[in-house]
Amino acid sequence: MARELSSISRFGLTEPFELQVGRGQIAGHSVVHVFGHNPDVDTTEVTIWPALGLLVHPAAPTIMKISSSSADDTSAGTGARTVYILGINGAGGYVSETVTLNGQTAVNTVYEYDAIETMSVASVGSGGVNAGIIYAGTGTVTAGVPAVPYSAIGIGDNVSLVGHWTCPTGYTGYLVFGSITSGTTTANQYITARLKLRAQDNIVRTAAITTLHYGTSGYDFAYPVKIMAGECITATAEGSGNNNDVSSYFQIVLVRDAT
Repeated sequence: MARELSSISRFGLTEPFELQVGRGQIAGHSVVHVFGHNPDVDTTEVTIWPALGLLVHPAAPTIMKISSSSADDTSAGTGARTVYILGINGAGGYVSETVTLNGQTAVNTVYEYDAIETMSVASVGSGGVNAGIIYAGTGTVTAGVPAVPYSAIGIGDNVSLVGHWTCPTGYTGYLVFGSITSGTTTANQYITARLKLRAQDNIVRTAAITTLHYGTSGYDFAYPVKIMAGECITATAEGSGNNNDVSSYFQIVLVRDAT
């Protein structure tokens, strides 16, 4: 058995609070990293994710259809074979499951979801990565693409890079850092990015806005942004021209509410 590494905190000293949270030493505290990526942001506002358009929550918790844009993402294929899903159910709590893929043909989830927190490839074939975009959505599925997507794994990513997060029931989230990166290289072209908060009254409001030509704009919240249970944050972007590569990042400390 490998020897467990010691910590200075075991000797009556201190170490950074952030490190203790990351090590799971602070009861009721955990860190959530939320990455988003959209390789083709044009002049219409879109969520920073691998799918098209703006991500919305379903009108009511619903069974999700899991499918891929590639026939190679299937139970015996060379691409992704199974996908792990973590989401929010109708009661606002976490629910998870693993789905076996069937290429472009949709496979229904066992549970109903109000939001998808993350999806990740759980097993693969010889290719080592998902061959197509893997979707969770509803409605008619055409060539593996659902009419209404709620999450997506970009080709080769093996994990959903979706700039969206919902705070579960029984917890409060604190946004401590965020960033937007633009790959715009066209002269005199820029993106406008927004951090949007859907509050408990279900109204979506712009909480922050930035314009960026090329590079990264980071926000270190010395006074963290409080996100209550049921509320969610989303990163969106639109360009002054087409073909912008945009990514986002949220760092959230999730604290379990006192009982």
